[in-house]
Amino acid sequence: MDRPPPSEAPLGSQRHRAAAGDRHAAPPASAAAAREHVRELLLLAGVDLDSVTAADVLLVTSELVTNAIRHGDGVTAFRADIAGDVLRLSIADASPRLPAARTGTVDHPGGYGWPLIQRLAEHVDCRTRPDGKTITTALRLS
Repeated sequence: MDRPPPSEAPLGSQRHRAAAGDRHAAPPASAAAAREHVRELLLLAGVDLDSVTAADVLLVTSELVTNAIRHGDGVTAFRADIAGDVLRLSIADASPRLPAARTGTVDHPGGYGWPLIQRLAEHVDCRTRPDGKTITTALRLS
């Protein structure tokens, strides 16, 4: 029996692969826009949007995009796809400076996002390029 192409594969199958962000589309301009892309992907994959899993995935999405905008001179590429029960999220920005844990102060609050990303993701990979960096995470959906 012929298998359907990935875009038509049954949800939840190993061949199911949905992408929210093709390489030719403009990257999301905000964390909210990126979350909407990922939310649609989660729905396609049958993930309950009221679950802790969905909340964790959307939080990691927000943190990565916000960090790229705030510390990385803007999002230059965005890709989210699901294969099996893993969501892979890849965000590129224009700064080659890698994320570093820091402690917020009264004058400069923050510093919680990067450790949170590392704690929630099953895998985090940071790669520098001549024109910036790409951070890729893998988040288990089951």
